[in-house]
Amino acid sequence: MTAAGARQTRPQWTSTLYLLLFLLVLEPCFVRSAEFDPYKILGVGRRASQAEIKKAYKTLAREWHPDKNKDPSAEDMFIKISKSYEILSNEERRANFDRYGQMEENQPFGQSPHQGFRSFHHSFYFDESFFQFPRSREFADSKYLLHHAQFNSEVLPDSFRRPYLIKVTSEWCFACIHIEPVWKETVEELEPLGVGIGIIDLGYERRLSNQLGAHRAPSIIGLVNGRVSFFHQAVVREHLRQFIEDLLPSTLVQKISDSNYLSFLEAWQVENKPSVLLFDQVPVVPLLYKLTAFAFRDYVRFGYVDQGATHNSRLLRQFNINTYAPTMLLFKEDTQNPVDIIQARGMKKQIMDEFVTNNKFLQVPRLVNQQLFDELCPIKQFHRRRKFCVLLITDQDQAFAPGNKAFLDFAAANKKDVLRFAYVYQQHQQPLCQALLRNQATLSPQVVLLERRTQAGKVLFRSVGGGWNGSEEDKYRLYGEIELLQKDPSYLSSDATLPELNNEMAPIFIIRWLNAVYDYFLQVYDELLYSNWREMMPILSLIFSALFILFGTVIIQAFSEPGENKPQKPKSKEQPPSPGDTTDRGTSSRPPKKDFVEVTELTDITYTSNLVRLRPGHINVVLVLSDASKNVLLRKFAKEVFSFSGTQTLHFSFLNLDKHRHWMPALLRSARPGDLEDEQDFSDFTGHVLALNGHKRYFCLFRPVFTGDESGGDSSLSDASVCSSRKSRSRSRSSSKSRSRSHSREDGAASKRGASRATSIELHHKLDRLGLWMERLLEGTLPRVHVPAWPSLDPHSSTSHS
Repeated sequence: MTAAGARQTRPQWTSTLYLLLFLLVLEPCFVRSAEFDPYKILGVGRRASQAEIKKAYKTLAREWHPDKNKDPSAEDMFIKISKSYEILSNEERRANFDRYGQMEENQPFGQSPHQGFRSFHHSFYFDESFFQFPRSREFADSKYLLHHAQFNSEVLPDSFRRPYLIKVTSEWCFACIHIEPVWKETVEELEPLGVGIGIIDLGYERRLSNQLGAHRAPSIIGLVNGRVSFFHQAVVREHLRQFIEDLLPSTLVQKISDSNYLSFLEAWQVENKPSVLLFDQVPVVPLLYKLTAFAFRDYVRFGYVDQGATHNSRLLRQFNINTYAPTMLLFKEDTQNPVDIIQARGMKKQIMDEFVTNNKFLQVPRLVNQQLFDELCPIKQFHRRRKFCVLLITDQDQAFAPGNKAFLDFAAANKKDVLRFAYVYQQHQQPLCQALLRNQATLSPQVVLLERRTQAGKVLFRSVGGGWNGSEEDKYRLYGEIELLQKDPSYLSSDATLPELNNEMAPIFIIRWLNAVYDYFLQVYDELLYSNWREMMPILSLIFSALFILFGTVIIQAFSEPGENKPQKPKSKEQPPSPGDTTDRGTSSRPPKKDFVEVTELTDITYTSNLVRLRPGHINVVLVLSDASKNVLLRKFAKEVFSFSGTQTLHFSFLNLDKHRHWMPALLRSARPGDLEDEQDFSDFTGHVLALNGHKRYFCLFRPVFTGDESGGDSSLSDASVCSSRKSRSRSRSSSKSRSRSHSREDGAASKRGASRATSIELHHKLDRLGLWMERLLEGTLPRVHVPAWPSLDPHSSTSHS
């Protein structure tokens, strides 16, 4: 080989050698990327769903858990499994892995593959121990990690039963390392007491941190009743414990002494809850007891007795309390004898929870809301787990007290796992009682046996005959009915759909509004006192916007012309518009909100709500029809009253004469003498329209008139209205003198035509003048007919509705 050829070959060998060296340097990086594959570790495909990934993770975690698997490599394998699930369970991390492959643990998302060489370059010169920063998150903290979906579906609802202490951290947070020992001690102390623990990674869970308003690491957050509070003191275990206590409501536990223990125990009748008394030597209420009271505050009332106080000696002697160990007494209806007692030197949360859970309800609780009904009388799921509810329908009047006490004694003597005893006040739960009693009014208490079947409210039930007075005969009869029901569940022969129960314990609107305002101002104060300007901007923007709108409105009103805000004078009642003038028709009513008119039929069920108990100021416009004229008159009626259907105080109904033929004659007979003209003929009521005021007990009457080609048809409007009280009749006569001449002309023509012309009125012409009559109804110029009481729809009933 010549020297020239050697010179040409040397650069080729040199470039090849450099390429080999470069590949050897990069080989560990590719090997490390290839040896860790979360899909292979979990044994799932790249198109696996989240449910499949979660199922595979749970299976492998149980298999390789260090406490169960004694293999030396179990801990390393478990860490790989947890890390793989941490990557694949987060869609952002999973997409990042699928796009770029395995990254370094602290590599931020969105980093390009070329930046991996720079990461490798840094790791080549510096070891991670140089920073003394842990390479991966500790195994003990992985179970506390919170994700956005998990927080909203599990943690947030659970915060209404127990408080949560949440730490916000990040991987490169050096300040987080300093508080780690205190955090571990606090978790070891508070978690056994029932405090929920959570950790949020600020780098991975940006969406969740923004939702909570946590923008810095480290931060510590308290979560109670869905409300977020930030910890702003020095990170000391005592401060964190006090922070949790301050988050709990101050009224959870009542201090009990010799002077108030009787009133506390006897409040079960009002609160409808059992009462728990805790006796202990310490003067302050233990945090464990507060947390238990917070978890069961919807079911049980809690009181605390300090055994070391001198003003509690009588209480300790009466219940024979051992002063050497904490004692819990649970009382129900009997305030002298507790139904359950527990005493232990080391009172644990599990023991207290089990103690309260087994006694959440009174022996015979009152149904005060739907949640209590669902828990006390659950829906039938299996034959062996069916529950029958024995329900007493009574009232809170003192006359019913002996019967209620007898029902309580019967329930205490007949305790069975398949039976649930309860009572309800008919005055407070009228829809429920009407559904079970078939709308039959009853003055004596009734006992109903029922079994719930569906979530929609369907039940099977049977009423116990004879009522309930608490006598021995009633007890014997009820015992026999229960025995028959247990032998044959088909004994419940009736079915009904129960409405949702009224919440008797719900606070009134003003209380809820004040609580919401208090929480809001408390949050604003906390934000202004501790937050930085970036976190304060939304609140400041809201405050300045409200101030701008307020002062802007005041300035506009101050500089507006005085005449613009003056209300228009109402039209004089002495000069109503003529019946023939229809240019302003419909101006007195609001525009309709719907494109149809809701017309309901007056039946035995809707009669009370649509007429007898109609709210003050509301009027029900009722069309009288028959089966033959129903379709024609309803279409015409809807067309005439459509422009008035937007009025909030008007309701529209119809009455079928074929079903309730006696009602119209009974109504006219009950009219006050002098309100109806004696010469008026009421042989046919089809096409009549009544405007009924249920509160003041009067009505206005529209009579159908013939509308032919005669020009005097418009003037017959006053003939369609029946005179009422003397005051309204004199006002209408004095205000319509100009129309009396045209009225008399039509009256004369009508008298000549006689009954033959009246019977020839076509159905679709009967309501031609109803629109003008509705105008006068809204103006208040129609005469009124007063009645002492509304007749009943039932022809066999002699009672009237006052």
